[in-house]
Amino acid sequence: MLRLTKYQGWLIVLFLLSLPLSNPWVRGDGVGYYAFARSVLIEHRLDFTRDWLNANGSFRMDRIDDQDHILPSQYTVTGHLNDHFSIGPAILWSPFLIVAHAGVLSYDALGGHMAADGYSRPYLLAMAFGTAFYGFLAVFISFGLTRRYVAEQWAFLAAIGIWFGSSLPVYMYFNPSWSHAQSAFSVALFIWYWLRTREARSAAQWAVLGALGGLMMDVYYVNAVVLLLPLLESLGGYLMARRLRKGPGHLLLKNALFCATLFAAFLPTLIIKKIIYGGYLRFGYTEHWYWNSPAFFKVCFSSDHGLFTWTPILILAVAGVYCLRKYDRMLAFYSIAVFVGYLYAMGCYENWHGISSFGSRFFVGLTAVFVLGLAALFDWFARAWRTQLAPILESGVIVVLILWNLGFIFQWGMHLIPDRGPISWRDAIYNQVAVVPGDAASAAKLYFSQRKSLMRRIEQTDINQLKSQQQKERE
Repeated sequence: MLRLTKYQGWLIVLFLLSLPLSNPWVRGDGVGYYAFARSVLIEHRLDFTRDWLNANGSFRMDRIDDQDHILPSQYTVTGHLNDHFSIGPAILWSPFLIVAHAGVLSYDALGGHMAADGYSRPYLLAMAFGTAFYGFLAVFISFGLTRRYVAEQWAFLAAIGIWFGSSLPVYMYFNPSWSHAQSAFSVALFIWYWLRTREARSAAQWAVLGALGGLMMDVYYVNAVVLLLPLLESLGGYLMARRLRKGPGHLLLKNALFCATLFAAFLPTLIIKKIIYGGYLRFGYTEHWYWNSPAFFKVCFSSDHGLFTWTPILILAVAGVYCLRKYDRMLAFYSIAVFVGYLYAMGCYENWHGISSFGSRFFVGLTAVFVLGLAALFDWFARAWRTQLAPILESGVIVVLILWNLGFIFQWGMHLIPDRGPISWRDAIYNQVAVVPGDAASAAKLYFSQRKSLMRRIEQTDINQLKSQQQKERE
């Protein structure tokens, strides 16, 4: 019988208490992610017409004309709609949506009247709860990884800190139709299995690791950077074999098996791209990547969704990755390499700021790395200062950073600060002190009692701001 520690129990209780935060709506990029799941489940084909026509206003603006017709520019050379988003979230949602669909059909068969179209409330609730579940699993797995190296209290504190002090809660609860919570889960699962099997990985385990890597890439393409973990590990193995004058044959065969299952797990994405765009390697993105001029500083510190400026807890988490060297030197080195690889990839991306994003949402996938780093930093601090006040001090820091983050999420969600482009730090700090404390309670009440009307108001504000921005650009 599986026995949970008290900290694992508290994590589960906190997750259950947080479920009412789940927001069952499909919006923005989420339209594209959810379209794969809905069209296959309901229509049994890749036809996204209804998804485009039923999308939120800001998504429709450059895709639908005034007569409610989809613009010709939205169609690809194969006649499909330009859905360039990944299919991984749809794969992970499928168990929840299948149950919801079966429930709706059964209810209708018994005389009920519920639209089995993928948009009625059971489907959206299934999607939202599924996303919250995967986000929680990312935190839970990260906690399990971390307690291998440090005391459970530091692992628990770090897990809570990253859970509510980073961009994760936005994409775990508020915008569940996006891919980032699932990305955090798939990366955490891959790292967990890689670490679990690192000492003596069999051929079968290399195959499983490859399948998990393919799923990780299906969910979010940039997660391919995390493959640096087995790559660097294998390079170390080859160097060791050469030093010991042993043949690399066994490791080479296992690496080949890893690549084969990685390809097999990523094949659904390639097939979808072939159907929609006419080529297996045509992913549908038109943005540019500037590989020779990464925007490292902007990604980290810009007021335009900078990683550290918007979510300062990640400064501590990244600094703490260095502290991992005391427990596992190679894990610390590999984790730094993965973070730098992510930073380089996103710094080269034309839209490195994420356009409409809370913080640098691209890095949510590295939740496990951040939990490991933050816990290692807490443990280092407790050992270095040798004071019984360490848990109190560190808990206080986490509480402050979480409250700051939740206040910032409120500002971003209610459009007190622009959700696109750079923000004024003067206005943001003023709002945190003078506006958020007074308005947050009433907004929270609306979120739980009149959520649909609140979401419509937020969406209309976003449309108005987007139109104003486009007008300024034309002028």
